[in-house]
Order: sequence, then structure tokens, then C-alpha cells
Amino acid sequence: MALSPIKSPPRLDLARIPTPLQFLSRATDKWGAGKRLWMKRDDLTGSALTGNKIRKLEFFAAHALQHGFQTLVTCGGVQSNHCRATALVAAQLGLDCHLVLRADEEPEQSTGNFLLDQLAGATFEIFPAKEWATQLKAIYARLESAFAEAGRPALMIPTGGSDSLGVWGYIAATEELRFDLAEHGIERAALTLATGSAGTQTGLTAGVAIFDLPLDVVAYAVCDDADWFHRRVTSDWEASLARWPQLPEIDLMPQTRDHSVGPGYGRAEASVYELIAELAQLEGIVLDPVYTGKAFHGLLTDLRDGFYQNVDDIIFVHTGGVFGLFAHEPQLMSAASGANSLQR
Repeated sequence: MALSPIKSPPRLDLARIPTPLQFLSRATDKWGAGKRLWMKRDDLTGSALTGNKIRKLEFFAAHALQHGFQTLVTCGGVQSNHCRATALVAAQLGLDCHLVLRADEEPEQSTGNFLLDQLAGATFEIFPAKEWATQLKAIYARLESAFAEAGRPALMIPTGGSDSLGVWGYIAATEELRFDLAEHGIERAALTLATGSAGTQTGLTAGVAIFDLPLDVVAYAVCDDADWFHRRVTSDWEASLARWPQLPEIDLMPQTRDHSVGPGYGRAEASVYELIAELAQLEGIVLDPVYTGKAFHGLLTDLRDGFYQNVDDIIFVHTGGVFGLFAHEPQLMSAASGANSLQR
């Protein structure tokens, strides 16, 4: 695959890419409403080291090695996909990893992503959600100083790897989409995804504009509202333009749908769990209730409501998250039982 014509920062080869663009024939028959449904399989960027965060970590890890950082520090929920990926990247590269984790309403379970954090050797501290939200900046300052004094300087990575360095992960990924569209004869499509910390959304929105691809990027919020995401994408892009002179001066117009947030981050309605079970049995593809399940549910709602009148093809970016399923076992087992009973 040709490299991007824009010179990117240093990057490690960590993700198994390019990932396939898969046509969902059975899902199209069931839900397509005259549109063709596709999935960009970024859940296949690796095995344990899987999902969209790996694309961003290729740039963070290269930056860490280039500048002599010996520790990766990042943050997120106890079941954070990004924290799990960071812990595994650190282990692979012989770096230390420390995680600042947020305890949400559910009790912490040593399963899924949190189990993998610990298997990878990451150290961690867990804070109540309110303290995490209000004190994170101070916690980061304390840790940065402590690791420097210990002779293990730390690269402080923001939530989700979403900043002016992480944005390159999905600017680069957009180059793959150019080849995908040509290979499958797609002339124009909606490019849809889940958005939480807005980094993937920013990268894809910027990349589509930079490469002038015939794609309309539509993000589905899993927390917060559309205004928050507009501000965050705009802010991250302005920071990226200030940091990287090789980026073109373009104004981004992010499009965020916020009707699928449900009861809040990390929590989902029964209909989302039911959809996860149904898609798994229909296409053999597993979504998660925190990100992709919510977003795909929002996409199908919009499809039924006629939101996608101007395109014949809809591409959903599967950003991973399978390990987060295990913290939702009761809800998923109930949904799977219901789906199974309907097929008897």
C-alpha cells in the first residue's frame, strides 16, 4: 500500500493492517432498507492487541522510544479498551505502564480488559468517577513527577489516545479507505463510527477531507452530546494544525448523532444487548455494549428513519471492544437466550 502523501510523525508497525472492508450480506437483507451495509473490520488489527486504539498507539509508542520515555501512563474506565491496548504495547516494547482508572457505578470486575491490564504487568490506581473527573490533571502531574524522579520518565497519554499525536492514527487509516472504495466499486458512502473521546472521529473527518474521499463521516456518541463532540473535534484539530505544519489548513465540520447515548457511558439499554446477540448470530461479528453496539443501534435507527437518503452504501467502522463484553455477561446471556428462542 502506498504511503500517505503527507509526511507523518514516526510510527511503529504494531497493527495488523490493512483491515478488510466486509460486505454484510445478511444484515443488508434484514436491515438495509435498500442500502448496502459494510463493516471496516478494525476489530481485526490484532488478537489481544486489537481495536482502533492500536492505530493511535503506533504513533505514541514511536514518540516514546524516540524521546527516551520508559513508562506509558494513560487513563480510562476500568474496562477501557485503550488502557488494555496501552498496557500490551508497553509490555511488547519493554516499557513500564501505569493506568489511572475510573470506577463507574458498577463494581470493578477482574475480567475482560482489566484482567488483560494486569496480565500485561501494568500497575494501576482506581478512583471514584467524580474524583477521577475533577482531579485527573493533578493526578497526571503527580505521576509525571514521580516517574521522572524514579528515573523512568513517563509519556502522559490522554484518554483514548485522543490528541494532536493520536489523530494521525486515523488520518493514516483513511488512506486504506481510498483503496477499499476502489476495490469494491463504492462511489459514495456514509462512513459511520462510535465516538467517545473523539480522536478516531477527528482523524477520520480530517483524513476524508485531506484525501477528498466521497465519504460523509457520521459519528454516534456513546457519551456527552453533539455540541461537546463538535467542540472537542474542533479543538483537537486546531491543536494538530498548530503542531504539524504539514497538515493542510482546512476547517472540519464534524457530524455527530447523540440519540444513542442511552443511560450513559458504559451502560446500555436492553435493545442494544439484543442487537449485539442478533448480529453475532446473523453475521458472526461481535459488537460491544459500550461503543460499537450503541453506535450500530443508532445507525439502524437512523436508517429506518430515512436519515441516509443520499447514499447507497453505509460503512460502519468496527473499532473493537470485544473484551469489554465479559463485564456485561448477565445482560448478554439474557439477550442471547431471547434471540435463540426466537429462532427455534
